[in-house]
Amino acid sequence: MSKLSLIIQREYLTRVRKKSFIIGTLLAPVGLLVYMLVIIGLSSYQGSDEIKVAVIDEATMVNPLSDGKGVRFIPAGTKTLEQLKAEVTAKQLDGVLRIPPLGNFQQKDHTIFYYSDEKLAPEKSSQITEKIAEKIKAFKMDSLHLSEAQLKLLDSEVSIDPEGINSNQEDDQSKYTAGVGLAVGMVMTFLLFFMVMMYGQMVMKSVMEEKTSRIVEVMMSSVRPFDLMMGKIIGAGLVGLTQVVAWVVLSGSVALIVPLVMGIDAAHLQPSIAASGEAAMDPDFMQDNGMRIMAELSKQNWPLLIGSFIIYFLGGYFIYSSMFAAIGSAMGDDMGEGQSLTLPATIPLILAFYIVSMAGWRNPDSGLMVFASIFPLFSPIVMPFRLAFNPPWWQVALSITVVIASAVFFVWLAGRIYRVGILMYGKKVTMKEMWKWTFYKG
Repeated sequence: MSKLSLIIQREYLTRVRKKSFIIGTLLAPVGLLVYMLVIIGLSSYQGSDEIKVAVIDEATMVNPLSDGKGVRFIPAGTKTLEQLKAEVTAKQLDGVLRIPPLGNFQQKDHTIFYYSDEKLAPEKSSQITEKIAEKIKAFKMDSLHLSEAQLKLLDSEVSIDPEGINSNQEDDQSKYTAGVGLAVGMVMTFLLFFMVMMYGQMVMKSVMEEKTSRIVEVMMSSVRPFDLMMGKIIGAGLVGLTQVVAWVVLSGSVALIVPLVMGIDAAHLQPSIAASGEAAMDPDFMQDNGMRIMAELSKQNWPLLIGSFIIYFLGGYFIYSSMFAAIGSAMGDDMGEGQSLTLPATIPLILAFYIVSMAGWRNPDSGLMVFASIFPLFSPIVMPFRLAFNPPWWQVALSITVVIASAVFFVWLAGRIYRVGILMYGKKVTMKEMWKWTFYKG
């Protein structure tokens, strides 16, 4: 077995056998389970505090007003505002709601008044304003002799269905094409950003641990610095992939177990969906939309997407992990002094993610996106997003070529820095000095 293989094996087995790795791998799905349970619990939580609010309807627009969640409405009747205020002071009521008459039907904004010394919770305030707005709308409709059906006829939903001129039927786009491409591209971008950042920093931490513990001095007596660095990069990458596979399997199991344990039925979610104002939730309509979205997903070139995802992950990982390895070799015991060295590696990653987030969804084929998808420090994050929108083949080929060539170059460059920095102690290193190390001979 070669020395590189031994280093990879050692790096991999040493890390996967650590209690921290095992506990972290197992705790992530447990954290997901706890998160899901908390979300379910909070979504079904109903506060036990109910407030009693007297309603003075000066224009007879809203009475009767049905009770809401945690809010009980009481008609004022013949009581005056001062009498009701006295009842609030005596703790018989929690507040008084006064609704003045409309100035005219063209008035869009309408102010209502709430009298109480206690603060009104935002949730209850939102419920009150929504109920009053619905009542005022119904009052205006009745006064203008309009029905709800007539108002719905005024609403129009416009969507664009792209039609190609020279394209065949299989390449025909629909109104769902852009949305599906955006979703697929953002998922790939987020995964690559997260994985490259996390695993690259894992390499840096591994290098720093061996340098500070002086283990590397023993290893360097029988292994070339470049082989040692490559073994750590490949070994850490395999550790990360192992953890991701474990997370996917365990998280999938958690996602299947939670509905069974909690007894969640999709049918129970229908009332909440209807209450959110989505009136057009017709089952046939939803099924038709689901089939159209699935059809758009099937149109994606999945072999290209998956293959390119692997290529860009490996390219991005080797580019950034080699940079992190070089930085880790140059750092000393003081982490604070070495933080400035990590900026050149982290800023391009973050900037690439922001380019996709801010400019990608507007126009995936803009000049900025084309440049970023070819520039080697941005392309591992940006080009996978553009792949969902079928960019020109020459741009994809050029981007992949540049990424592979850049990965080889950065690994070589990091190896030049690593061989010097890994054996240097007690000195604060600057970026200028790291650059000089690349020209050292020997």
